[in-house]
Amino acid sequence: MNLIMFGILQLPWWGYLIVLMVLTQTTIFSITLYLHRCQAHRALELHPIVSHFFRFWLWLTTGMVTKEWTAIHRKHHARVETDEDPHSPIAKGIKKVFFEGAELYRLEGKNKETLEKYGQGTPDDWVERYVYSPHSAMGIVMMLIIDLILFGTIGLTVWALQMAWTPFFAAGVVNGVGHYWGYRNFECEDASRNIIPFGIFVGGEELHNNHHAYATSAKFSAKWWEIDMGWLVIKLLQALRLATPKRVFSELKMLPNKTSIDTDTLAAIITHRFQVMARYTGEVILPALKEEKKRASKAGLLLLERARTILVRETTLMPISQKTRLANLLENFQSLRIVYQFRLNLQDIWNRSTATQKELLDALQEWCQQAEATRIEVLRRFACHLKTYAAPQEVKI
Repeated sequence: MNLIMFGILQLPWWGYLIVLMVLTQTTIFSITLYLHRCQAHRALELHPIVSHFFRFWLWLTTGMVTKEWTAIHRKHHARVETDEDPHSPIAKGIKKVFFEGAELYRLEGKNKETLEKYGQGTPDDWVERYVYSPHSAMGIVMMLIIDLILFGTIGLTVWALQMAWTPFFAAGVVNGVGHYWGYRNFECEDASRNIIPFGIFVGGEELHNNHHAYATSAKFSAKWWEIDMGWLVIKLLQALRLATPKRVFSELKMLPNKTSIDTDTLAAIITHRFQVMARYTGEVILPALKEEKKRASKAGLLLLERARTILVRETTLMPISQKTRLANLLENFQSLRIVYQFRLNLQDIWNRSTATQKELLDALQEWCQQAEATRIEVLRRFACHLKTYAAPQEVKI
């Protein structure tokens, strides 16, 4: 009777909390390392033993099928913030994604077109075909039995929290809040945001804006104070020769003695375009805005209120009211109009998908010449700094 009530392991209350954290964090790391960084983006290579452990653990604790999760996530990146995005709070509403994120996954998992188009390259071995995929619910039942055997009746509570943890944090917080609230390091063409300090619960997935800007990086942190728990586990596995990062977020390289625009410069700004635009914001737009505020009238200060956001935000993400405010702002402040237009012109260079390398190089050189010809000192300095940018050796255009 005691065994049924209390299970094999009888722990103090804090012991059950530790067990719960270990179980749920193992699931989170299985998602972020195996499903996300390894399978969906090929940013990480895992040893077969580690890879299969994660597959088995996900079968026990979530019932997730690798091909389904991978396909849905790849489609999310390909169709982000559109009606075809499986879980965009911009398209479907934050309430829908936050509270019904897991249901949205299940619904999209039944879309055969999504699985065929975006699910290529995922495991298709015997255990996947005959155990994990067709019997995804069996693992969850087994986990319940294991929890009951180990912890007795309290094991039911442990199991219930295990089952709720991933839908809440991964589907609700990351996919919902991560596209709705938080801060942005990079102005990529979607609404992704970083939502620290939830990192201890979601394995680095909270650095969602960083990930969308550099989707193929195995490392999600970009600032020194951002902590990617998943990356710490990767480094541990790497030390044990059980994991190999394929691509990693790297800082923009600068050579102080470099004074000309060349193919290295071009490669650098294309590869690190989001970092380049972040620097442009900090070195050009914000100083120009500060100067305008110094000499603005009371009426001008009203126009400049919250101008920082609309001067750096992608116009595709702006509601009509913000677009109207931006138009009024640029009409009334010449220096802001100039630096904003140069920002758009710089972005246009790497958006020319059909241009040759020579055409892109000529466009970049012309951009710098025009920037240096303006009377805006911060813009001239940025053009000089741009010439010092150099691409890593492995980057190819």
